[in-house]
Amino acid sequence: MHTTTMPQQATDEKSAPAARKDRDSSRIRLIAFWATTLVIVFELVAGSVWNLVPIEWIEIQLKHLGYPHFLAYVLGAWQVGAAVAIIAPGLPLIKEWAYAGAFFLWSGAVASHMAVGDGFGSWSAAMFFTICAIASWMLRPADRRLPRTRLLRDRTVGAGQNEAGLPGAGVRGWTVALGILVVLYAVSFLTLPVVEDVMHENAVELGWIDE
Repeated sequence: MHTTTMPQQATDEKSAPAARKDRDSSRIRLIAFWATTLVIVFELVAGSVWNLVPIEWIEIQLKHLGYPHFLAYVLGAWQVGAAVAIIAPGLPLIKEWAYAGAFFLWSGAVASHMAVGDGFGSWSAAMFFTICAIASWMLRPADRRLPRTRLLRDRTVGAGQNEAGLPGAGVRGWTVALGILVVLYAVSFLTLPVVEDVMHENAVELGWIDE
């Protein structure tokens, strides 16, 4: 009797630290996912506001890079869609497109600035957002992935929840997502006057315009 239970007890004792390690790893992964996701969604939201207004910084930058003025409105409209798709629960296929679009947007900005001879300071922010977009895409939970791209561990998670047990594509999930977007848009609009002053000074320092 004791001979048969001892191996089982030893196995349970060994599995407890492993389970704890898995939980800690999942928690860290989820925190990293939301940190990078909120960064890129906020940038998409702010970028859509800046492009659709558009502010002076956008007009100066487009002129500096040799792009037409109307590109601001095209980018602004797609940034709204990408922000909604990435922050919303579910919609795995649309998320793939949104992440791809965000990657092309920011990596394209890096390439554009490098092509006209701009220094690191001009494209470092775009590079940072490109890295965050890649990280967010790689770390996204099971309910935000296409079935064939889910990690082996993710396949054990229920269809209605992600690996942290947060609500999936239900009413609560959409309410949280829309609430985040409303807050981010409110912040973007309220800070617009300050942003315009700061970016004007930045354009002067870069030599794109005269004081």
